[in-house]
Amino acid sequence: MFKKILIANRGEIACRIIKTAKKMKIKTVAVFSDSDRYAEHVRLADEAVYLGESQASESYLRADLIIKACKEKKCDALHPGYGFLSENSSFPESLSKAGITFIGPSKSAIASMGDKIESKKIAKSANVNTVPGHIGIIKNKNEATKIADEIGYPVMIKASAGGGGKGMRIAFSSDQVEDNFERASSEALKSFGDKRIFIEKFITEPRHIEIQVLADNFGNVIYLGERECSIQRRNQKVIEEAPSPFLDKQTRKQMGDQAVQLSKKVNYSSAGTVEFIVDKDKNFYFLEMNTRLQVEHPVTELITGIDLVEQMINIAYGKKLEITQNDVRLNGSAIETRIYAENPYKNFLPSIGRLTKYNPPKQMQHPDGTITRNDTGVREGDQVSMFYDPMIAKLCSWGKTRDLSINRMESALDNFLLEGIDHNISFLSAILANKRFKSGDINTAFIDEEFREGFQGIIPNKKLEWTLGSLVLAYHICEISKNFEIFENDQISDEWEVYLHYNQSQKNPSKLKYMINKDNLKLPFVSIKPMQNQTTKGLNIDFFTIEVHQDFIKKLVTFKINSQDPSNDPQNIQCRLNSKNTNIEFHYRGIRMSAKVFPKHVADYNKYMKPIKNLDKSNLLICPMPGKLIKILVKENQIIEEGQSLCVVEAMKMENTLVSPKQCIIKKINYKKGDTLSVDQVIMEFSFKSKL
Repeated sequence: MFKKILIANRGEIACRIIKTAKKMKIKTVAVFSDSDRYAEHVRLADEAVYLGESQASESYLRADLIIKACKEKKCDALHPGYGFLSENSSFPESLSKAGITFIGPSKSAIASMGDKIESKKIAKSANVNTVPGHIGIIKNKNEATKIADEIGYPVMIKASAGGGGKGMRIAFSSDQVEDNFERASSEALKSFGDKRIFIEKFITEPRHIEIQVLADNFGNVIYLGERECSIQRRNQKVIEEAPSPFLDKQTRKQMGDQAVQLSKKVNYSSAGTVEFIVDKDKNFYFLEMNTRLQVEHPVTELITGIDLVEQMINIAYGKKLEITQNDVRLNGSAIETRIYAENPYKNFLPSIGRLTKYNPPKQMQHPDGTITRNDTGVREGDQVSMFYDPMIAKLCSWGKTRDLSINRMESALDNFLLEGIDHNISFLSAILANKRFKSGDINTAFIDEEFREGFQGIIPNKKLEWTLGSLVLAYHICEISKNFEIFENDQISDEWEVYLHYNQSQKNPSKLKYMINKDNLKLPFVSIKPMQNQTTKGLNIDFFTIEVHQDFIKKLVTFKINSQDPSNDPQNIQCRLNSKNTNIEFHYRGIRMSAKVFPKHVADYNKYMKPIKNLDKSNLLICPMPGKLIKILVKENQIIEEGQSLCVVEAMKMENTLVSPKQCIIKKINYKKGDTLSVDQVIMEFSFKSKL
């Protein structure tokens, strides 16, 4: 077996590979850039080599520096992870010439499948179902428009060398093709160094389902079931699961057989993934083959018990597969949620900064048999930079059934403490709580359909709202109890009012009234009941007891709600609350609210308080994220129409076009192309006139 391998990657995938290498008693060498000098993967590896500057083009994409590091550390082999050089077809050949084994497929397999145009031709020759489209390189936007008109709308404009959602755009009409063609080409050139584009029919209501394959160097190929990857935003996967709740055994076998056929056609070896689009009638079409380890591979490992990294290393070493197709058993259900450094409340803008608090759920098997797993590449105190992908962690759950797996994931997200940067945990919780998701009725348009106006948090129904309001009140009473003098003087009010505010579109907060039982006040137990009015119809308005416990390490508050009805089981709710004077910030499974709690005698005066006015910043184009200004599309004194593109800011490998909020004149442009911007910097200033 290999004595030492170099991992040509960073972050969670580098840490993941190190974990298996240690299990196999193989020494590891990490590589790092300026930004990653103190990163977790560097700390976990046995040795580490500095590559260069933070830009990937000066470090992780420098094959020459990585091969030099292999020689310097006398490595037998190299694992590329995913991204960076993992699908660069010339890289394995360069390694081979240097006497280093590439833990992955051959140059020819990477080249043929990495080129999306060539891969579709090969798939067709292997009798694999393919999507209707133009299988060929498109020269310019005029040709793109003509081809799209012939195929029929909607169409998908895709980078030939693409992957991970980069260089992909959907056009629903001919006037959308030109701009989307240029955006896709530009993104593809930056991400892959290849701006070639092709166009295919966009299948409506599609599900994205992929088949995991394993192949050795002796012609043995098997498939390990499928992964459902339909929960996507901007073609980037957000939640994956295995197996798919949609497929039946017959369709699974047909897709698996075609994945094996394609793998054999290109003499594939190592782990790989054949991706398909599946319509509502279970017709499936080849999308692409990823010739590397997938981000979402943990869910396959959880339902099969097979370590894919270990298999890749064994295959690269020249071992035969010891697993046959008959040995593959799909056990239970696994879900993966991707924790991203982004703000879902601001259109998912990327976030950078230091992880001031980072305390994820422990990797463990729980008493009910479910499993929590967290693949991550960071620890508390690490810096999230603008140079790389914004993924922080891959949180996974497993259960005997899909419902159990979802329940475990919801609880795990509740327990995930992450502070210092914006993150998408509340958004992930909202998806899991969605009735369509729970039923398995999903497709790649799920997020657009369920969050049409973007994500502003979930607004609870009335029954849940009264429950949450009572929790806020119980928490507040426990907090003020720290001043024991209040209790001694018996100054706690019988009646309380709680005001709940959810988002900016909510004009007036919800106003809820409660009574507390002072005679039964034995903290941390608080007896509360809603005061009867027209919105409490159908609620049990007897006193119920809330037990409050705080975990100061995870900043988590657990409420145990005991009903007066002994036939009802206690209800446990875990959430995060933060007191700021009279305000309480509350976060629970996609619900984000600001609460104010007043005793009745104080609440009577609240209506006289003047509202705080927000400053008008409509005349400013404010940078919503840290990034690089790569294009300025307007000039000073130019008249601009509402919705017109003003500039393009690149952040975390994605291009973001900023548009004009209304008709205006560009008064001043404060930055030039190539400048690095921080959050809230004013890029442009506008002037408005009644008539332009």
